[in-house]
Amino acid sequence: MFETRQVRLNYLAILVSALVYFALQAVWFTVFMKEWLAGLGKTADQLHQEGGNVVLAYLLAFAGALVMAAAISWFTQMTGKQTVIRGVVVGIVAWVGFVLTTWSAEYAFEEKGLRILAVNTGISLIGMVVMGAIQGAWKAKSKTVLV
Repeated sequence: MFETRQVRLNYLAILVSALVYFALQAVWFTVFMKEWLAGLGKTADQLHQEGGNVVLAYLLAFAGALVMAAAISWFTQMTGKQTVIRGVVVGIVAWVGFVLTTWSAEYAFEEKGLRILAVNTGISLIGMVVMGAIQGAWKAKSKTVLV
């Protein structure tokens, strides 16, 4: 019923693509800080006063980038030959299928605007495409996981 394929996770490629995505997020939210804060309905001072754990937020963001990079690597290999184009397509399809659909429904019910949706999901699209390109291009492989 299911075809068994070998997936070889390249941990260095996963780490590098997660770091690139993490850096892209930093640049993105710096550039779109004003729009992001407006979408939240808060000021930077209000966020600082709320006293959230910044270290935890960065750790969670990086951990999420690692998981996303590993998933994109896995899906890229499971759908056929590992190439840059396949990695990019996997990134786009995963974004449309999971990120955009999830955030769109949430924002529709919360009655948030398209501007904040674009800010919050736009970086995911760019990041997932870049991660897919890195995963698809990086041919060195390590540990095999049978699926």
